[in-house]
Amino acid sequence: MADRYDVCATAELAPGARRRIDADGITVIVVNCDGDYLAIEDVCSHDGAPLDDGPVDCAAGTIECPRHGSLFDLRTGRPKTLPAYMPVETFEVEVDGDRIVVLVD
Repeated sequence: MADRYDVCATAELAPGARRRIDADGITVIVVNCDGDYLAIEDVCSHDGAPLDDGPVDCAAGTIECPRHGSLFDLRTGRPKTLPAYMPVETFEVEVDGDRIVVLVD
């Protein structure tokens, strides 16, 4: 059974915004892509840099590593461009009432 981590109220995460949380030692970024909440591990698989400061493109469903420019798919965690070639973890997100919750196994 997955552990549940409360992120914030839906009203606190505007479209295009992101929130970073610690989920038992795993740093997770939750992004609001026009009401679709997506969660991805906050680490570039290329060199371990955080992804949190990278640009998000909700239309393309990607986040860019600010250090070397690798694009990661927010839904699958798979890199779309080099230099990264290994995926990062993604997590299920639920809306429970007005709260955004991330599920981590």
